[in-house]
Amino acid sequence: MRLLFLAVLRRHTGNAITAQRVRDHLEAAGHVCILKDPLDFESPSEISTFIKAESVEAAMALHLYRGGRLLPGHGIPFGIIFGGTDLNEDIKQGEKNKVMGEVLEEARFAVAFTESMKEAAQRQWPHAKDKIYVQSQGIATVPSTTFNWNTFLQRSEINQNADNLHVFLLICGLRQVKDPLYLVDAFSAWHQEEPNVYMVIVGPEVDPVFTREVKAKVKRTPGVRLIGEMTREDLHAVVKNCFAVVNSSVSEGMSSAILEAMDLEVPVLARNIPGNAAVVKHEVTGLLFSDPQEFVRLAKRLGGDPALEKQLVANGREYVRMYHSWQVERNTYGHLVRMLEGSSED
Repeated sequence: MRLLFLAVLRRHTGNAITAQRVRDHLEAAGHVCILKDPLDFESPSEISTFIKAESVEAAMALHLYRGGRLLPGHGIPFGIIFGGTDLNEDIKQGEKNKVMGEVLEEARFAVAFTESMKEAAQRQWPHAKDKIYVQSQGIATVPSTTFNWNTFLQRSEINQNADNLHVFLLICGLRQVKDPLYLVDAFSAWHQEEPNVYMVIVGPEVDPVFTREVKAKVKRTPGVRLIGEMTREDLHAVVKNCFAVVNSSVSEGMSSAILEAMDLEVPVLARNIPGNAAVVKHEVTGLLFSDPQEFVRLAKRLGGDPALEKQLVANGREYVRMYHSWQVERNTYGHLVRMLEGSSED
C-alpha cells in the first residue's frame, strides 16, 4: 500500500525522529511510505493533487492539528498520532480544538503515547474514545563509534582539565515551549561556585526570533554553552559521555531525549510536568524538579551520591526495556495500518 505520512520534519527534533522511526516500521511491513512536511502544502487542493499524482491509498499524520487537519475530504482512510502540542497547547484554542475534533471523526485510529494523553483526548472528544490506542515510543539508540568527546568539549569551550567535570546536556529545538533558558541563571550561579559544572544546550534553530534571544543570553552567561544541531549518532555519543540529561520544557508529549538517555544509562533530571512525570518516577528512574533552585539542589545531590546515580541509571534502563520496546511499537503500527488497508478496499 502507498501511504502519505505528514509530520513536521525539522531535523533531529523529537517529531522528526518519531516520524522516521514510524516510517521504518511501515516500510518493514511492506508498504511504500512517502514522508512529507505539512508545510510543503499550501492548501488541501495541493494535497489532493499530490494524492492523485502519487496514487496514495491511505495516510497518517503525526500531530492531530498540524498534519491531521490536511487529511479529511480526500477519500482515503487515515490515522493520526497525537503530538504533545495537540493536547497541551492547541486543545485550549477554540478553533483548533474544533478542527481537531472534526479530524478525529474521520480518522480510523489515533495513537497516544501515554494513558494520560489518551484520557485527555477522550475527555475532550468523547466520540473518538473507541479509536484511541496507547503506544509508547519505541527506543533504539545508535551512538557514533568515531565520536571524540575531547573534540566536542574543545568546540564547546569547556575546560577539559577541570577536576570531576560534570556536563549537563539539554537537548531541544530552540522554541519557547522547550524553555531552554529556564535554568540558565541558576545554573550559571552554581558554575561560578563550582567551575567544573557546565550546561550545554544542543538543538536546531526552530524559532528564529527566539533563537536570537537564546544566543544573546547564553553568550553573556558563564557556564552555559549553545551548540547547533548534530547528527543523531553524534548526539547519542554526547549523551553517553555527559553526566546527566536535562529537560526543562513547559509541556511535552513524550520526550525521546529522556528515554534515549535512560537507554544509554545516563541519569535524567526533568521539569515536573505531566508529560515528563509520565516517564520519570522521582528518585526511581530519574529526578523531577519544580523550579531552578530545586534543579540545582537535586543536581548537586546527584553529583555527590554515586549510589543514587547508579540506582537511577539501572532503573531507567530497565524501564525503557520494559515499556519502550522498539519491536512492540513496530508490531502496533503494523496492526494499525492493516486497519487502513481494510478500509481502503471498502
